[in-house]
Amino acid sequence: MKIFNYKILFSLIVYCSIWCSPVDAQTAYKSLNYLYSISGTKTVAGIHNREPNSNPRLWTDSISALSGKTPALWSGDFLFLTDDVKARWTMIYAAEKAWNQGSIINLMWHTCSPSHSTPCLWDENGVLDQLTDTEWTSLITDGSTLNTVWKKRLDDVAIYLKYLKDKKVEVLFRPFHEMNQPVFWWAGRKGINGTSRLFQITHDYLKKEKGLTNLIWVWDLQDFSTLSSDLTDFNPGNDYWDILALDMYGSDKKGYTLEKYNACLTCAAGKPIVIGECQQLPTSEELTAQPKWTFFMSWAELTVKHNTLLQIKELYDSPNVVTLDEMPGWKKRMRK
Repeated sequence: MKIFNYKILFSLIVYCSIWCSPVDAQTAYKSLNYLYSISGTKTVAGIHNREPNSNPRLWTDSISALSGKTPALWSGDFLFLTDDVKARWTMIYAAEKAWNQGSIINLMWHTCSPSHSTPCLWDENGVLDQLTDTEWTSLITDGSTLNTVWKKRLDDVAIYLKYLKDKKVEVLFRPFHEMNQPVFWWAGRKGINGTSRLFQITHDYLKKEKGLTNLIWVWDLQDFSTLSSDLTDFNPGNDYWDILALDMYGSDKKGYTLEKYNACLTCAAGKPIVIGECQQLPTSEELTAQPKWTFFMSWAELTVKHNTLLQIKELYDSPNVVTLDEMPGWKKRMRK
């Protein structure tokens, strides 16, 4: 009897090794499971579509025309200017279409300060506002004035995210990007009552109060020389994020170093790590040496300003870089 049971067990193991993706049971998200499955072997190519929201495929299509291949990660932004806020539905419909075509969907939110009105400008009364300590305390205190204002802003974007949920679109949601970058009103505040607390409040409100279970949470930092301590000082807690993103702007003048890579790997503790933004593209050789970056997302127009056509084409043609034509498609059973 024991021999028979061992044979059954052996057969099941062989069956699963052939047909079962090793990440099928890891998360409820197809796109996140896909990132787990390629970690260590391939990196998804992506680009951010910055304003205007009236043309939310501008930079995706530009890179496609230049390289002959379409990025597999599409990224958009809720944004803050009047025209872009008015065109949010155009951006959301583009996200839905990109998902249906097999893209990974990433959404950011350059958002106006809650101490000022929205829409706003890229200035000290808008995205670059600096909240006082009193204002910050109000923001993170449940029921206080700025906390109420902020939750109303979350209600506004939740409408769009709920639409995507109803359409079964998974979203890599990246609010408060570059949490260690103090030029933004939300960023640069260390500790349990700092920027990480606002991330937690936002996460809990959208997930628990608004029921947005289609969001895959991305925690994002910039590559300052303080990265090793920033990974602790700005961490909202492992239960609050699914992906660790590092924006590579050479802020420390060192580029794609193993030091940054290893610091992110250690902090992520098995979760996917990604190059959240970049202007200088990584090379295929750098991605080979640092194979657990599961995607890179170059920043819109900076892609063509900081990289030659040859560099772009060589990267997009690399065997360890995934473009849209190589994606599994979300309506199919994914296999590694």
